Formats: sequence, structure tokens, C-alpha cells
Amino acid sequence: MAAKRVSLKVLNHAGEETGKVMVSAEVFGVEVNEQVMFDAVQVYQSNMRQATAKTLTRAEVSGGGKKPWRQKGTGRARAGSTRSPLWRHGGIVFGPTGEQNYKLSMNKKAHKLAVKSALTLKAQAKDIIVLENLELNEVKTKLVVSLLANINAKRKSLVVIDGDNDAFVLSARNIPGVIVTTTNNLSVYDILNADSLIFTSASIKVVEGGLK
Repeated sequence: MAAKRVSLKVLNHAGEETGKVMVSAEVFGVEVNEQVMFDAVQVYQSNMRQATAKTLTRAEVSGGGKKPWRQKGTGRARAGSTRSPLWRHGGIVFGPTGEQNYKLSMNKKAHKLAVKSALTLKAQAKDIIVLENLELNEVKTKLVVSLLANINAKRKSLVVIDGDNDAFVLSARNIPGVIVTTTNNLSVYDILNADSLIFTSASIKVVEGGLK
């Protein structure tokens, strides 16, 4: 029988262990479901897609106001307009219109399972780092770079904060590979795409409570 709690180390800004936090195995120790994770990523990427592709129809391309040649007697096929799709630079028949809809949806229960499965994968791989806090005295990128080095965070790191933390967000925004998100905006894609998943003691409890 699987343990009901999962133990994770809690580190300070120097990378030293200061304690442990116990999280529910119902969130960080579930049976991984690869299909729902795939579906969640597909939904995320489809909903991020911008439907801006557009081609011109024969009503929108330039030219073609005059019949290219007379109807009969030339030996050539009859033609009424150079805007015809048969002509070079003519209109496109079934091209994108700019109004296509790529939106997909996923039910809440399946999405929760996908997030739990992704978090479980990260917990099993020991890619979850829990910090006491992310409080900074000033806005300074060097402070975050030093912090990430101290805790051995990998290049692609997802930092999950709870509530406003302007000093940290502004300090981390120019660091390549580092993404800062909030507990209510945590996506399966971002979790799987990150090499290190960084929580605070507070934010990991908020995520846990929202997924139970």
C-alpha cells in the first residue's frame, strides 16, 4: 500500500536543509496517467495558438477586372479573370480565413489528474525543490541567480509563487530558462517542460489543497 504522505526537503536561500514538508500522496504520489497528460498538453498548446493565418480569395486579390482575351478564336481556353485560382497570383480556394478556431477543452477531473500525474513524475525524479520563502530585500537579478545556484536548480526552472511577489518576479524575468508562475496558473505543459520545479513551503500547500 502506497504511503499517504510524501516527504520533501525544505531549503533556505543558501541551499541548506532546514526541515521537511509533508505533502499528500494523493497529489504527489498518484499512478501516472500519460494519456491525460498528453491531452492536457494538447489542449494547452491548441488554446495558445493564434488563428492569424489568412490567404486571399479571388474576391480579394488585385487585378482581373478585364477579360484576358476574347472568348473565341484564339485557340486558348476561355478565361474570364486573372483572379481565377487557376492562374498564378490568383485567389486561393480553401485557404485559412483568419477566423479558424483551434480551441479545445478538457473536463476538470481529467485536468486535475493530469496535473497530479505531472507533479508525481517530478517528485519521483527528485526535481521538486521546496524553499522556505522567496522574499528578496531588493530587485536584483544577481540575487536570484545566486539563489538558483545555491539550490542546484537546473537551467529550465519553473518557480511557483503564492500571491504577489514583485521583487522576485522582476528580479527573475531576465534570466534565460526561468519561468515564474502562480499557484492558480500552473499548467501541465509548464510542469513537464521544466527541469526543476521550485515551490515555497506556502505555495506547495496551496497547490496540494487545490488538487485534493
